Amino acid sequence: MNHCYRPEGTYLSHPENLELLSSRAGLERAMEEGLILEGTVLLCDSSLRLHVDLGGMKGIIDRQEAVFCRRGEELKDIAIITRVGKPVCFKVLGFTQLGGETVARLSRRAAQEECLRHYLTTLRLGDILPAKVTHMEPFGAFMDIGCGVSSLLSVDCLSVSRISHPSDRLAVGDTVYTVVKAMDRSLERIFVSMRELLGTWEENAARFEVGQTVAGIVRSVESYGVFVELTPNLAGLAELREGNGDRSLATVGQPAAVYIKSMIPDRMKIKLVLIDSYRGALPRSGIPYFIDCEKTRHLDAWRYSPASSQKVIETVFEPGDTPD
Repeated sequence: MNHCYRPEGTYLSHPENLELLSSRAGLERAMEEGLILEGTVLLCDSSLRLHVDLGGMKGIIDRQEAVFCRRGEELKDIAIITRVGKPVCFKVLGFTQLGGETVARLSRRAAQEECLRHYLTTLRLGDILPAKVTHMEPFGAFMDIGCGVSSLLSVDCLSVSRISHPSDRLAVGDTVYTVVKAMDRSLERIFVSMRELLGTWEENAARFEVGQTVAGIVRSVESYGVFVELTPNLAGLAELREGNGDRSLATVGQPAAVYIKSMIPDRMKIKLVLIDSYRGALPRSGIPYFIDCEKTRHLDAWRYSPASSQKVIETVFEPGDTPD
């Protein structure tokens, strides 16, 4: 467990974690062996100490031990108080007396620092990692890639199909697979991507046939037509059906029914006819991976475009420290 760095919450109910938390002897063993454990934060007191439920006894994370700050970063109180009610990872530092009872002194910072140092020295570009969505901004989603260590998944790396906000694809709390796109070791930052795991043009197009009417999501409304996403890595341009020329009927984010008129692999084009669009949302489904991420742990390269296409869309994972 010590060398398997996973998003916070992954090991909360793991039998080994529960056993080590259940007694002082277990916590002492974790301290001696340098193991990383997990517990739930019960409250943050007026001294900005986090009180952690360990089952057997209370655990305390002092303010300076609550978050690992990268070079040049300032520890902000909001980063501490927002942990209340959530699982946190930690290493056991020792034991002390507080208010007449024995409590375990814990450090989330030490667990995060160990995880980040391990990643920066062992990860290769193209490695596949599980990650958990912690919060989102218009430019991307922030992901916990292990022990609460944050990584940016930029909005353009979520899929080939363009979206306006990460919430179009993800929700806070989602656990997904990502691939390491870039690392900046001087700034201690890791950047991840997802679109390389969601299939090529041909793999996605194989799910559909000319003549079908299928459900999609309107992603863009232009003067010359409507772009409709069929899968995260596949979208087509929809004509408006005859007699239905009002583009206001199609609104970005709306589900739509489209007729597949033609598919042109060498141009990566799918021509659609917009049949209808409607209010509401399609049922939320899981991420459609085209790679077995449990068995495949690394990609050297990924090519989205068919061999017959003159336009090449690909990712080549080459060693390097600075994101492009």
